[in-house]
Amino acid sequence: MAGIKLGVIGCGGRMGRMLVADIAAAEGCTLTGGCTTPGSALIGQDAGELAGIGRIGITIGDDAERLLRDSDVAIDFTVPAATARHAGLAAALNKPIVIGTTGLSADEDAAVRAAARRVPIVWAANTSLGINLLLGLVEQVAGRLGDDWDIEIVEMHHRGKVDAPSGTALALGRAAAAARGTTLDNVAQRGRDGITGPRRPGAIGFAALRGGDAVGDHQVIFAGAGERLELTHRATNRAIYAKGAVRAARWLAGRPAGLYGMKDVLGL
Repeated sequence: MAGIKLGVIGCGGRMGRMLVADIAAAEGCTLTGGCTTPGSALIGQDAGELAGIGRIGITIGDDAERLLRDSDVAIDFTVPAATARHAGLAAALNKPIVIGTTGLSADEDAAVRAAARRVPIVWAANTSLGINLLLGLVEQVAGRLGDDWDIEIVEMHHRGKVDAPSGTALALGRAAAAARGTTLDNVAQRGRDGITGPRRPGAIGFAALRGGDAVGDHQVIFAGAGERLELTHRATNRAIYAKGAVRAARWLAGRPAGLYGMKDVLGL
């Protein structure tokens, strides 16, 4: 997909800056622009300087609609309300979009799914190769082990993360629940405090840790009688997410309308 034009919505955030740097360095890609929240102090700055790669002559704006129009594919790492709005804009403009935002409400989730009926969308809680392989492993293990094996999911992120459990932890829980023939809503136990009583049979428990600058650690524990199986992924650099998102954007161009995940992108 030579010469694909990519735009970054939310280019002022940590992920947005890495996306700018990754797109600028990738062969066959062109950065068409980046935008941030209206009123931000970043508006008017050079996107390359903000990303730490030097001046590239692309000024940060605040018009997501214009960026979508100018791009073959847009990548959105913003906040839930903005993401839902951008998905609607993408559908109206017939533009593909990659979404990495987590923590969406039921209404925001529905807005993204509605947009995917009109345009192709890759929506992934985590765009790293390792995590997506882990999702497959969790599904296999949960499907093979009986309900007498308890499942606990532990995740840790930096002190600034605003949603918990992480979108990736919930995705791991959904994979395990589906393999057991149920839904996560039916079996999730998202926190314990005080006298909680014994563990519910078949529950999938979550623990969310926050502190320091942890990029993202996820551990899925299968606890049986007399033994435990633990599957762990640790991210040490956010660049893995940027690379995965750019790969998803390049894959998405020219696809039919629909909601896709990283399994589709990676052929897993």
